[in-house]
Amino acid sequence: MTLDYLLVGITLLILLSIGFAKLFDNLGLPTLVLFIALGMLAGSEGIGGIYFNDAKLAQSIGIIALIFILFSGGLDTSIESIRPIKFEALSLATIGVFLSAVIFGVAAAYLLKIELIYGLLLGSIISSTDAAAVFNVLRSKNVGLKQNLKSLLEFESGSNDPMAIFLTLGIIELISIPGSDYLSTISLFFRQFGIGGLLGLILGRVIVFTLNKINFSYEGIYPVLFLAFAGLVYGATNILGGSGFLAVYLAGISIGNRDFIHKKSLIRFFDGLAWLGQIGMFLTLGLLVFPSQLFAIIEIGLFLSIILMFFARPLSVYISLLFSKTSLKEKTFVSWVGLRGAVPIVLATFPMLAGVKYADLIFSIVFFIVLTSALLQGWSLTSVAKLLKLDLPLSKKVKSPIEFESTADSETDLYDFYMAENSGLVGKSIVEIGIPKDSLIVLIPKILK
Repeated sequence: MTLDYLLVGITLLILLSIGFAKLFDNLGLPTLVLFIALGMLAGSEGIGGIYFNDAKLAQSIGIIALIFILFSGGLDTSIESIRPIKFEALSLATIGVFLSAVIFGVAAAYLLKIELIYGLLLGSIISSTDAAAVFNVLRSKNVGLKQNLKSLLEFESGSNDPMAIFLTLGIIELISIPGSDYLSTISLFFRQFGIGGLLGLILGRVIVFTLNKINFSYEGIYPVLFLAFAGLVYGATNILGGSGFLAVYLAGISIGNRDFIHKKSLIRFFDGLAWLGQIGMFLTLGLLVFPSQLFAIIEIGLFLSIILMFFARPLSVYISLLFSKTSLKEKTFVSWVGLRGAVPIVLATFPMLAGVKYADLIFSIVFFIVLTSALLQGWSLTSVAKLLKLDLPLSKKVKSPIEFESTADSETDLYDFYMAENSGLVGKSIVEIGIPKDSLIVLIPKILK
């Protein structure tokens, strides 16, 4: 295949993915299902006939995509919004993930008639959640959530991936390396999270300092520098024995909550990279799977999906939030919205590359559970939110025609004020409102209903 045909094929798949996402936007279906389905259609058993079974390449694409996605997610995470729920989110991301992996793993080992250690491996792989899929569905139906609940789901999903990755790699080490014991696994846990957390926060500050001190005459070089920093955080942390994914996410949070040059444009740049990463990752994983293998495990796959949705996830949520102030309704909703995303599928390639027994079975079951989770839970999210009375009207951002960026050394800032129809200011002139004398009104838009 020549480069021209390869480029045309890749770009057509990306354009089709975006087109399908727009076409089916109102169905309340997570975009990951559409992207994966398109990859399966283009695969060796689909109409595209593209034969692809390179698990190593798929894993590499998935890891690079996850770096973009986690870094972008960190940049968009406000510390102020997560402060009220930080302990609940961290409990879900650690204790909740562990309990979910154990409960599901024990059930999977019994139903699949495999050794317990392999059941726990399967449980670890499937234990992380994807909030992006949740909010994609809610946004398509113009449904919002209460702020603390929204922040809880976002922060949990961003911070629970490292725990799932650690559990997966730890169990693979126990299986593959003779002489490995649980003490070495516990040591690995503290090393991964300690080094990853520390480096993520430190490097985030270093990146902000560097961006603000380097003065390039070409603005186009800043996105390249930003991209290089994200890759450096992940790679350097992994080399030093920490969790690169945790470091990338925390570095994003550390950077996003500080002022730096070209902040808005750089965040938009990484948001676009995150979308490109999602599309590329889901298409690749769709190509990697063989649909005929999924048909062979439909019955057991449905049983395991039910166990995850109705037992493992709810029990892990209720136990990990046992001492929190979260209401019963909120715990129930959090239990139901534990949609699985790309991370479990990417993690399912690790046993394949490590030559672990049952690796192909594990990959097929994980893929099947991700699809059923997105389909069954995804379509019901808005109904469950409304049934529990946790929904709010979706607040849409008003696009301003003025691009303004505040910096730390500037005393000027831009604020948006919205006037309700029953406001006491309606009908008054500007001089009657009492705006401070040093303020400047730059725009009074007319909101069309």
